[in-house]
Order: sequence, then C-alpha cells, then structure tokens
Amino acid sequence: MMSAKRYSEEFKIEAVKQVTERGYKVSDVSRRLGITSGSLYKWIKLYGDPGSQHQHITEQQGELRQLRAELRRVTEERDILKKATAFFAKESE
Repeated sequence: MMSAKRYSEEFKIEAVKQVTERGYKVSDVSRRLGITSGSLYKWIKLYGDPGSQHQHITEQQGELRQLRAELRRVTEERDILKKATAFFAKESE
C-alpha cells in the first residue's frame, strides 16, 4: 500500500494560485504537478481567495435576481395574452 505524499503548505498555495490567479484548469495543473484533481480541489477550498468566491456568489445572486425579474415579466405577458385570447374567442362567438 502506498503512503500518501506530504506537500508543504507553500507548494499547495502555489498550486492553488495557478488555478485561482493564473486561470489554468485544475486538470492541467494537477497533471503537471503530479497530484490528484481531488487534492487540488481540496487545497482550493482551504487556500483559495475567499474574496473571489464571494464575488462569484454575488455575481450569481445578481444573475438570479435578473432572471427572476425576467420570469415575472414573461409570466405577466403570458397571462395578458391568455386573457386577450379568451376575450377575442368570446367576441367571435
């Protein structure tokens, strides 16, 4: 049975920076450094920039607000069209 390799905190942080700051893919970084993607994802959770995660969440919340507003508008338009269809159907009888 193989024992797990131990990596220094500095190594882990540098690996995380390659993903979070330089924009490399997790799969590319993990392959290049000879580590598993799972380990790298774990390190990103530990050492990743919480500010960038917060910004990502804020962006998602903004998009969610926008989509909800658009859904409300489209639902209202649909309801108006349903009423108009019913009205004109009665008129033609």
